[in-house]
This record gives sequence, C-alpha cells and structure tokens, in this order.
Amino acid sequence: MSKEMNNTKTPRLRFAEFREAWTKKTLGGIAVLINDKAGINRYKLMSITAGIGLVSQIEKFGREIAGESYKNYYVIKKGDFAYNKSSTKQYPEGQIVVLENEETGAVPNSIFTCFRIDDKLISPFFLKYPFENNIHGNWLKKFIEVGARAHGALSVDTKDLFATPIFFPSLAEQQKIAAFLTSLDELIAAEGQKLKALQAHKKGLMQQLFPAEGETTPRRRFGGFEGEWEEKTLGECLLRKPDYGVNAPAVPYSKDLPTYLRITDISEGGHFLQNQMVSVVKGVTEEYYLSENDIVLARTGASVGKSYKYKVTDGRLVFAGFLIRVKPNPKKINSELLFQFFSTEKYWRWVAFISARSGQPGINGTEYSSMPIILPPTLAEQQKIAACLTALDELIAARGRRLELLKEQKRGLMQGLFPNPNEIEA
Repeated sequence: MSKEMNNTKTPRLRFAEFREAWTKKTLGGIAVLINDKAGINRYKLMSITAGIGLVSQIEKFGREIAGESYKNYYVIKKGDFAYNKSSTKQYPEGQIVVLENEETGAVPNSIFTCFRIDDKLISPFFLKYPFENNIHGNWLKKFIEVGARAHGALSVDTKDLFATPIFFPSLAEQQKIAAFLTSLDELIAAEGQKLKALQAHKKGLMQQLFPAEGETTPRRRFGGFEGEWEEKTLGECLLRKPDYGVNAPAVPYSKDLPTYLRITDISEGGHFLQNQMVSVVKGVTEEYYLSENDIVLARTGASVGKSYKYKVTDGRLVFAGFLIRVKPNPKKINSELLFQFFSTEKYWRWVAFISARSGQPGINGTEYSSMPIILPPTLAEQQKIAACLTALDELIAARGRRLELLKEQKRGLMQGLFPNPNEIEA
C-alpha cells in the first residue's frame, strides 16, 4: 500500500497499483429506492443485529414478529441495502447494512428505507464498508435534530439520505479493498468464535464444578476431595456486615483525586473499565477505599447483581453508593471462589427472585447477607476450583484482548482506506 495526500476525493492509504482519483456521486446518483412489498409471498424476515448486520428475526428474537404488518414489509435481494432509521449508540443517525448472507429477505417498511445500487459502478460489497464507517451518519446529522437522535426513532427525508456524497474508485480497486477487508472480517469472526467457545466451555464447566439445584455435591470433582458440600449464608462467610459506598457525584478524572468506581465502570465480565475513569471529591475517607479480596455488588437498577473483585493492579479505588462491598473471611471462604459464584446461574436466579419487586429492582446489604451459598467442606478444595476457573478467565481475557486489537486495527485501516467522512461536503 502507498500513502497519498488526504483530501475529500482520495483516501490516505491505497494499494500501490492504483493512482486514479476517486469518483464522486450522490447516493441518489447510484441507487434506486426499493418499494416492493411482501404481500402474500413468504420471505425470511430480517432484523439488524449490532456488529453482525441483517439476521433473521428468528435468530435475533427467537420468533418472527411481523404479525399483520408482514404484507407491507419491503422485499430485498442479496446486495441490496437497508437503512434502519433507529438511533443507536454506535450509529446515532441510523445504520445502513447490506443483505449478503441470504438471496432474499424482507424488512419492516416502518423503520427501513431500502435501495439497490448500480453494480456497474459500485460493488455493494465494497460500498458496505463506507456505510460501516458511518459516511451517511456524518452527512445526515446536519438534518436530524439532536432530540430526535436521543429518542430512537428518526425522521429522515429520503432526499437527504440520497444526497449523501459517495466516493468510489474503479471496480478493480473496489474489489481489492473489499477482498482485503473481507479477509480481515473473517479473521475477526474466527477470533470471536474462539472467544465464545472458551466462554461456553467455562459456563459448562461451572455447571459441573458447582452442585446443581437441590444437590450437595458437584458432578465433577478434583481428585482427593470428598464429602458433601455445606450450605451457608453469605453473611456467615464475611468478616463484617456488607457496607455501602460514597454517596457523592463523580467529577472529571484527575490523578490528584481519588478514582471513583461506579456500577457503570464495571464490565459485564466483572472488570474495571479504565477507559472511562472518573474521580470523586466529597465524602472520601480511608474506609471507602477497596482492599485486596474485596468484592462489590450492584444494589440497584438494571445492573443489580453485577460484581467486581478488586485488583491491586487497577489502582486505588473508592466505591460509590450504589455498590455494596463484601469482605470475605479468608478462614471460611476463598474470595476468588465467591467471585466465581457470582457468575453462576444459581446466583442469577437468586438475584432475579430477590430483586423482583415493584418499581426499580434492588437488593440491600441485609438481603445480600442472607443469600444462600453452598461450599466445599475444605478451603483446599475451594482454592483448587478457584484456581481452575481463574486460569480459564485469563485465557478468555487474553482472547478478548486479541479480538479487540484486531477490531482496532480494522478501524485504523478503514480510516486510511476511505476518505474521511468528517471532511465530506456536498
């Protein structure tokens, strides 16, 4: 690849054999609207899944949700595009995807605008990448009110969508770019499957290493250990009663202020999200800093039950008031085993039952203390199980980092292989 001057007509990064300037047209100059309705004919009903594109409604929702509106669904063919006029975090001005894994499909006419491009000018499997790069969003945001983006449904005039500037090279260069990015997509997909396989392996292993509902011994056990497991309450396994964090607002992050841990700073996998750190000023005393082996639990909202086990490598952290801290007693329970228990199906069934109350879901410290937990009869067996699951977590984390690195590399390449969407003008 070679580098060229960055302007609105040519990208910064190109394959060496291509030198011609890219052509500029509007989307309306290369595409026609699709208004064909499904009627009484049967087509596979499609929906958009973030990071994947168009998938069947059965795959996404477990069933088809069209109902009586099916007859008005738009019918699209392989290579056709569907613009979802719904605001998302990744695509505030809506997302455009191409149908590429099915020969035909149907999408709701109420939220989709569909179009077919002139494939004598542009390959749809090239054009999908500028749309993935949000070229349309950078154009449409000048026509969409901020409030409309925030509330999900977008009112987008087709003439504004079709005025989107599109830059494209020769078909030969399009094919080269599309083939390169497709191979990278395949690598990312393969890495994602490996990650999912590891996660599924851990989930299955946990179901065998912890006793099933109503049983007192697990199906799989490490050699040298025997005897029935013992049921206790969480409170019996702690050094002291669960306590609540600082009730204070977050402030912009500063290395001169305490780092603040809130529910939103904990990933679904129980890790501290260091890319969005904030600080706290008011109400901080030494008792609110987390210590090694401390675990915090979300006590309210949609994330109730979420957990995080403090790591010294995360730096000194002050925990917020919507979190509850528990301090495991090392003479009674291995803290890592307890943290692993907080990701079991048994735990999440308990969370769903306890938090099922009117209004906003929540679990207080007293309720967490009363939570039943079944434990191996010896700390040695607890340690063995915890070490096994921790090792798997490390493999999963390494695989996740590799996947994110590949995605980051693709994002960087996309910025170089296409004109900068922020510089595109009519």
